[in-house]
Amino acid sequence: MMYSSIIKKILMAISGVFLMIFLIQHLIINLTSLLPDNGATFNTISHFMGHNPIVQFILQPILIFGVFFHFIMGFILEFSNFQARKKKYIIYDADATWASKNMIISGCVILAFLMLHFYDFWIPEIDYKYIKGYAMDNSRYFHELQEKFQGDSVRTIIYCFSFILLGLHLNHGFSSSFQSMGVGGKQKLFLKKLAISYSVFVSFGFIIIALFHFF
Repeated sequence: MMYSSIIKKILMAISGVFLMIFLIQHLIINLTSLLPDNGATFNTISHFMGHNPIVQFILQPILIFGVFFHFIMGFILEFSNFQARKKKYIIYDADATWASKNMIISGCVILAFLMLHFYDFWIPEIDYKYIKGYAMDNSRYFHELQEKFQGDSVRTIIYCFSFILLGLHLNHGFSSSFQSMGVGGKQKLFLKKLAISYSVFVSFGFIIIALFHFF
């Protein structure tokens, strides 16, 4: 039983690291939409990602599987921990943060946000390319991104709030993922600082993009 729990935590950690690598790549691509070239760089990269068969038919399914696997494993671990407790803890570790005590809450909000994100961008992309079968338009991506945020204060607030929770989730998840894979000890302080830097960069990076296109 103990080994089963360890394996689950390691699988959870590996899927978490995989998703964190994707987040950096996704953020860097979206940051190109801030360049003063009227979206030319963003359109070029987005077109390549959207029409490259390796990205579309190999990497994208792996990513979608990784997302749902991570969340499912999170729910399984949370349920296992709940069953293992004989009584609900009232007093938490003094060093525990809100994020570490409420990973399941932030995770659920992020999952709901991902559904909105899929609805905003992924589903229209599938509809455009595979259902309606429109001709390729290399210049449409930047316009579609701006269209989602310009003048839509509700959507922008939802995105920004979700990115703040994502940052809190990443701050704890980053260090705990590497600790689950055996990285700790002398590296613990370094991991903590790296986790803060990573989570702040990702969270505020996405917030800046949303606010930029809103205004």
